[in-house]
Amino acid sequence: MTVDSLVGTVFSGLSALVVENVSEDGGIVVVTARTRAAAVSCPVCGTETAKVHGYHQRTVKDVPVDGRQVVVRLRVRRLVCPALGCRRQTFREQIPGLLERHQRRTVRLVRQISHVAQELCGRAAARLAGLLAVPVSRSTAVRRLRRLPLPRLEIPRVIGVDDFALRRRQRYATIIIDAETGRRVAVLPGRDAATLESWLREHPGVEVVCRDGSATYAEAVRRALPDAVQVSDRWHLWRNLCDKVLLEVRAHAGCWATVNPPRPGGVHEQTTRERWNKVHDLLGQGVGLLDCSRRLGVALNTVKRYARMPEPQALRITPTYRPTLVDPYRDHLRARRAADPAVPVTHLLAEIRELGYTGSANLLVRYLNQGRAEGDRPVTTSRHASSLLLTKPANLRAKDTTLLEKIAAACPEMTALASLVSGFAALLKPAAGNDVKLTEWIAQARAVDLPHLRSLTNGIEIDRSAVDGAVTLPYHNGRTEGVNTRTKRIMRQLHGRAGFNLLRHRILLP
Repeated sequence: MTVDSLVGTVFSGLSALVVENVSEDGGIVVVTARTRAAAVSCPVCGTETAKVHGYHQRTVKDVPVDGRQVVVRLRVRRLVCPALGCRRQTFREQIPGLLERHQRRTVRLVRQISHVAQELCGRAAARLAGLLAVPVSRSTAVRRLRRLPLPRLEIPRVIGVDDFALRRRQRYATIIIDAETGRRVAVLPGRDAATLESWLREHPGVEVVCRDGSATYAEAVRRALPDAVQVSDRWHLWRNLCDKVLLEVRAHAGCWATVNPPRPGGVHEQTTRERWNKVHDLLGQGVGLLDCSRRLGVALNTVKRYARMPEPQALRITPTYRPTLVDPYRDHLRARRAADPAVPVTHLLAEIRELGYTGSANLLVRYLNQGRAEGDRPVTTSRHASSLLLTKPANLRAKDTTLLEKIAAACPEMTALASLVSGFAALLKPAAGNDVKLTEWIAQARAVDLPHLRSLTNGIEIDRSAVDGAVTLPYHNGRTEGVNTRTKRIMRQLHGRAGFNLLRHRILLP
């Protein structure tokens, strides 16, 4: 490979110039170049000219080579405009695509710095640029970031709307995206109804709005776009159901926790039983819920929870045991102890050793003392029981399926709850006619004594049109939640050192 071809390969971005020399000066690659002797159009009148009035020297930086900085010492021409009456008698030639007016960096180097700043912002971008042999300050990185052009605003037909915290519990903002492509459309300073309503009125063309259960956003869309279809987010509907199911499972813990004979309770169970008795004694005397909370010194929500319990809960954490050598002989031990409760442990040890047991007597004693032979420990916890009800049946293990059947059959309310959960899960697959099925589901939920689930149906009825859109239309707010996750990463990088305008700019950049 010749020297000229090597220079053309390494400095291919400088092909618009004539490279005269390449040297090294203190670890910096210095490229000496000049512009080509071609006619150039006048920037004012457009007349082409090649008449030289003089020369100027420009020193600009280019992308690094071999981990070293590159400096281009460029000779440019000052040309004379031949047109009579032109306001510019002379002008300095420019190199489109390589250099811009008044710039000390090539276009491609500026583009590289801008992309690094777009991903990392100020200080982090400056540190990485220094490692890439492109030293810049944090102020320069932020300045290049601000100069990146935003994409042209195109109002989509389907938008997703959600809020995010600028400062938790104090300041919030609203983000609007294209719900079909995930493209960011706008970031609004605030999450009140007036802000969103004003933006929607200024940008007509929206036909479908995907949102969460926010009544503020619902009212803003209703006022600005009365003909638009509102779609509630299915994930939030399922989340609300999960919370209500957990409360119902806790309220009926006295039913499903007795699937296996319970052990004598500990201090927590005794406290729960005493508090339940006190609450129900006061309620039996006609004392109100608020007065009960004041007399007993507990929160009002706690009193409500105890008031809904038909009997004291047996809230015990299920012990987790490791597999032991005694596990294969559990059925034999259970049968022998059921037939003769006073059978000595030494006899049981001899019997299972004849069956192949190789463990110690101490291990057998601990196994029996823990109640693992009789299965007299609680079935599970309330949270685990609710998770079994909310898990897709095909994803359950065989033992979890058996346990779920026992829990669901513990009482009529638990049986109805299991049926209602599966019915609601089927509605979250959008299809035509699901709105009619949702009406039937609400009627079934209200016909059962499940007060927490009834409150869920009341919330659905309040926002019924948006919920109908969620169960019948394919649109959702998932992409908006993904953009919010990316926004949190951006805010962690900014770490409170930048204002809302810079944050908005970074969010909207593609």
